[in-house]
Amino acid sequence: MSLGPGEGRRRDLRALLVDLTPLKASPEFARLWIGTSVAQIGAQVTIVAVGLHIYELTHSTLAVSLVALWALGPMILAGFVGGALADSFDRRIVALATAIVAWLSIGTMTLISFLGVEETWPYYALAALNAASATIMGATRGAILPKLLPPQLLPAAAALSGITMGLAITVGPAVAGVLVATVGVPWTYLLDVVLFTGAFLGILSLPPMVPDGERKAPGLGSVVESIRFLRTAPNVRATFIWDLVAMIFGTPRVVFPAAGALILGGGPVTVGILTASFAVGALLSGLFSGPLGHVRRQGRAVTLAIAAFGVFTALFGVVLLVTGLAEHGASPTSPVVPAIVLAGLALAGTGAADNVSAVFRTTILQAAAPDDVRGRMQGLFYVVVAGGPRIGDLVAGGIATLVALWAPPLFGGIVILGIMLTLLRLAPGFQRYDGHKPTP
Repeated sequence: MSLGPGEGRRRDLRALLVDLTPLKASPEFARLWIGTSVAQIGAQVTIVAVGLHIYELTHSTLAVSLVALWALGPMILAGFVGGALADSFDRRIVALATAIVAWLSIGTMTLISFLGVEETWPYYALAALNAASATIMGATRGAILPKLLPPQLLPAAAALSGITMGLAITVGPAVAGVLVATVGVPWTYLLDVVLFTGAFLGILSLPPMVPDGERKAPGLGSVVESIRFLRTAPNVRATFIWDLVAMIFGTPRVVFPAAGALILGGGPVTVGILTASFAVGALLSGLFSGPLGHVRRQGRAVTLAIAAFGVFTALFGVVLLVTGLAEHGASPTSPVVPAIVLAGLALAGTGAADNVSAVFRTTILQAAAPDDVRGRMQGLFYVVVAGGPRIGDLVAGGIATLVALWAPPLFGGIVILGIMLTLLRLAPGFQRYDGHKPTP
């Protein structure tokens, strides 16, 4: 029976929208996803609130930047340690224990802020403890998902996770800004304490999640063994290398404040728009991710998505270059609205492309890595995610200082595009990776 034009269009639209099958196929995954979604909004609220609180106490931008610096080392260490723990013990227990530690760290931060503690080091320490705990919990959760869903549903599950993160990054900072301005920092922290309880919803409902195969005691030997595995797993290894290329050369966020002040105008408001644009792009690409579940050549999809990421990053640089030339080097007295819109669209494109890349990289990592090393691979994934953008910040800051504000995104985007086009020819094995027949 033929479909009418209206019904056909509705079916086409449904095919474009995110695939909700994982939520229907696995009640355990559905509860874990819902709980994680709620908790991640709270996490973004606290990230912004800590920065605003430290600035309120010190009036120093450097002091605010130290929040991330304090957390970086513990996050990297937690990535290695957490992955080893997830491959050695019941993953449900590991996730639950680290969720408790993360929740207690937020609760303690809330308590001392209500008590009026003004020394900054407790907030640095608690934020670092929270970040490390969240890293272990995230790595463990990533190792759990392939146990809950069949391989063909992992791309859709990754797309749903992308929606979660895009929504959290979009909503969390806005909520934090409003709450800090209206009810104060302590009550803003308290919101995260409440929202984080959502993380327990999914974890508590899981059955035992004991890793397959031989389990070894966590330690240096376990970490070294995972590195040896990477040497014999070119597809898994490629997901890390490709992502590092994108993050090292395509992280222009450090130029946002100066761009808002010196080129685009609008100051902090423009910085907020630029930051939100990336998240909105990721969110929209997640909402319209239905076709991604049908892609078999997932390695090629990763390469092309990162190439597109490079193109949009370069376009952002072009907007800054052209606007700066049009303003003749003088700081604008009011926001340059057309340029801000174009810059926002370019950054939304980077967010969308990055999310598509993340969907397939996550799927490859979860499907191709054997279960006995999956936790450690997820831990390494978090190390790359934590370290790559920090290196990218240093690269972008150095180029901006030596050349100009437009140079990091323009040059970086071109470098990314060139590397990806080269890898299309020089890494044929990864380009042929078949999502229906995953191999490490």
